[in-house]
Amino acid sequence: MAKFWATLAAAGSGALLLGALAFEYIGGLPPCHLCMYQRYPHVAALVIGALVWPLPRRWLMALGALAPAASAAVAIFHTGVERKWWAGPTSCTGSGNALSGMSGADLLSTDAPVHLVMCDQVAWSMLGLSMASWNAIASLVLVVLWIKAWRSAKPRVFL
Repeated sequence: MAKFWATLAAAGSGALLLGALAFEYIGGLPPCHLCMYQRYPHVAALVIGALVWPLPRRWLMALGALAPAASAAVAIFHTGVERKWWAGPTSCTGSGNALSGMSGADLLSTDAPVHLVMCDQVAWSMLGLSMASWNAIASLVLVVLWIKAWRSAKPRVFL
């Protein structure tokens, strides 16, 4: 039963990644820096989910639970940045004076990214919740699935 829950949780991370890629490549909504940071733990959860099949260890399932928990933490932070509850990274928010210290040549340079995506702007929302908020909710559900996998796994004396 542990492998079932772990596989379901890993598949959930895969579905979230596919959804994010669909929004990016089909919907034309490129991710900001914080959006990208939310994806990496789901990639880790996919790898852990694959490792659970040949190596069904409880510690691996606990590690699996940490992956979507990390994504949820970043997503909650990102939601706060979007709602202006706290400041986000200066590299992707409108806070601070981004032009200070730049020369005229820097300002006229065409080497800058064409599509700078701001972390404090909501690109898409449903029912009043942004993608970051929905990722936080979905990631917390995946944490529960990983915990179910961990609890249903047989304890072993050795790793």
